Amino acid sequence: MRVISGELATATLKQLEDTLPWYGEMPPGRRSAVGLVAQAGITSFISWFEDPTSTPWIAADVFGAAPRELLRSVSLQQTLQLIRITVEVVEARVKADDDVLREAILLYSREIAFAAADVYARAAEARGLWDARLEALVVDSILSGEYDNELPSRIAALGWNGHGEVCVLVGTAPRMLDVDQLRRTARHLDADVLIGVQGNRLVLVIGRASPRSEKAEDAEPLPFITIAEQLEPGFGTGYLVLGPEVPSLVDASKSAKAALAGFAVARSWRNAPRPTLANDLLPERAFAGDPLARSTLINKIYKPLQAHSTDLLTTLWCYLDNGRSLEATARELFVHPNTVRYRLKRVSEVIGWDATGAREALILQAALIVGSISDPESGRSN
Repeated sequence: MRVISGELATATLKQLEDTLPWYGEMPPGRRSAVGLVAQAGITSFISWFEDPTSTPWIAADVFGAAPRELLRSVSLQQTLQLIRITVEVVEARVKADDDVLREAILLYSREIAFAAADVYARAAEARGLWDARLEALVVDSILSGEYDNELPSRIAALGWNGHGEVCVLVGTAPRMLDVDQLRRTARHLDADVLIGVQGNRLVLVIGRASPRSEKAEDAEPLPFITIAEQLEPGFGTGYLVLGPEVPSLVDASKSAKAALAGFAVARSWRNAPRPTLANDLLPERAFAGDPLARSTLINKIYKPLQAHSTDLLTTLWCYLDNGRSLEATARELFVHPNTVRYRLKRVSEVIGWDATGAREALILQAALIVGSISDPESGRSN
């Protein structure tokens, strides 16, 4: 049988060309590599058949003849097609009454098929471990804000499908982290996530992915807070903080810094919801020395009010100093309570925070304090 091994290999390659369209479309170098695998398989089978106690038929020998890049260009399904055709060619040369040889072919083809699955499983496992390490590296880069020229290519290698705005969600890592469940939930919400674990913290970088259906394309994208609420079961117990929305993934470090700072001080808000917006923790973050929180309070609240109207700034000061009493504020300013009510409405329209709510009043008062400290010459209008 050894004398016809070359003939079998040639017949196998011709059958591959006639049967499998994708094989004929492969570059010559890869077709040659497939031929080496087929030749190695036939030679290995013959050696084993002549001496069943030998071990050269073990599949590692067969697939070891192929270059590593062949594993990435030929799928497991295509490999099984190759094995099937090779076995059919060999069987065609076996006499119908040669039951021993036919049984040997069946046994050998079964072992090769299992070995092929094992080779691809090991490759997938290695790729999974590599992806996990790469993802951890990308998340660390985002958290630290240390970008380099290789970051975009690393993100692309991970298959990131997000586009447009990004938010970072920080919480406690569960005892048993189910990464696959987090990804499934994100896909269901037309979102993509990068996942990183730092000590006891679980960090998710969330981006919106393309809608899965044409109908969904016309719908408004889900707010990030809604996405965070759906991802919340994947976190451990404790606080969960969502950073502010930023324009793109390259700006994600800003959202990450706010989320991390909020997570560090979330325990100081007794009734903090889960998840909590990092910007709802601006007072606590500013008191803890977070420069980003101080800058946000000044640039998003104090300066816009100061630039818009001194009457609004003065009314807000008085209203908060008088325990959010409309009548007391009106008496101090010598105006009607309806005037105070109107100005407070204008404050809400200008900056987006409502002074009549207890929590937002705390945020606004912190902004006035931090703003006046940063701009002492402005004084406080009375």
